[in-house]
Amino acid sequence: MAKPAALIGSSSIFLDAVERASAAAALNRPVLVIGERGTGKELIAERLHRLSPRWGAPLISINCAALPENLIDAELFGYEAGAFTGAQRARAGRFEDADGGTLFLDEIATLSPAAQERLLRVVEYGELTRIGSNRAISVDVRLVGATNEDLPRLVDRGRFRADLLDRLSFEVITLPPLRERAEDIEALALHFARRMAAELGWARFPGFAARARTLLDSHPWPGNVRELKNVVERSLYRWADGETPIGRIILDPFESPWRPAPLPGTALAAAAEDRPSIDPIAETAALPSPSLTSVSDLRAAVHAYERGILIAALERCRHNQRRTATALALTYDQLRHALKRHNMLGAEPGGD
Repeated sequence: MAKPAALIGSSSIFLDAVERASAAAALNRPVLVIGERGTGKELIAERLHRLSPRWGAPLISINCAALPENLIDAELFGYEAGAFTGAQRARAGRFEDADGGTLFLDEIATLSPAAQERLLRVVEYGELTRIGSNRAISVDVRLVGATNEDLPRLVDRGRFRADLLDRLSFEVITLPPLRERAEDIEALALHFARRMAAELGWARFPGFAARARTLLDSHPWPGNVRELKNVVERSLYRWADGETPIGRIILDPFESPWRPAPLPGTALAAAAEDRPSIDPIAETAALPSPSLTSVSDLRAAVHAYERGILIAALERCRHNQRRTATALALTYDQLRHALKRHNMLGAEPGGD
C-alpha cells in the first residue's frame, strides 16, 4: 500500500482540523471537508480512509467539476450496454468500484440536481441503479465530499438539496487557509524545498536567503499550500545552484517584460487603460531635501524617500494595494514586502 501523503503543520487551528478527521475516521459516516483551493482537502480524505476500518479496501476519487453534466451520472453510477450512444458494453460506476471502501467526491457542490437526487438515494438506501437498467445494486461505500463552497448558502439559493446536505454533514471539517497558519509556512517550504533539491540531484538543500524567507512569510498565499509548493519548487529549479542559498522567489511564472499586452477592445485592455500611473519623482517632489553628513544619513534619506512614494501612491489609489502595485510597476508581493519594511501593513485603511 502506498504511504499516505504527509500533513505538515504545528499551528493549533491546523492540528484541530487533523484531530477531528482522525476522530471521525473510525465511524462509518459521511464527512464533508470544506476549505479554499489548495488547503489539502484530498489529504484529509485520504486520512479519513487510512485510519478507518476500510483502510484495506479501495479509496476511489472523482473530481465532479472535471466531468460534463451528461457524463457524471454514468461515471458515478455506471451504465448498461446500449444505454446511450457509444455504450457498447456495460460498465460499473465509481460507487461499485469503491464497494467496501471510500468514495471521495471532490467539488461536490458542482453536481447537477439530477445527480444529487441519485446520490441521495445511494446515501439513504445503499442502492443504485445503472443507467439503462431497472435492477438495484447494493453498495457499501463510505462517502467523503469536499468543496470550497458554502453549502448551506447554496441550499438557500436552491443550488444544493437540503436533504442531501443533511445526510452528508454528519461531520464537517473546515480547513484553515495558509494565511491563518503563518507559523507553518517555513516548515512547509523547507519540506517542499528538500524534496525538490533531491529531485534536482543536489547534494543538499542550501537554504533560503533572508530576503527569500521574508517574501515567503509575507505573501498572502491565495492558492494556499498548493501554491506554496509550486512556488518553492519553481524557485529552486530556476535558481539552479545547489550551493548558494535561494535568493529569488518566483511567485508569478508569467512575469516577464515581454509578456503579451491585452488585445485592444477587450475587457482586460480597458482595465489596463484604467490603471493609474505614478511618477515617483513627481509624487515626492514636495518632500524636504535632507542634508547628508554620513552613510547612515543617506540610508535614512533613501528610507524616507521610499516611504513617501508608498504613502503618496496609496493615497492616489485609495489604498487599494493591487492598484498601487500596478501603478508603481511592482508585483503585489513586492509592494507588500515594501509596506512591511516600513511597518505600513496595518496602517492603511483598505486592502485589496
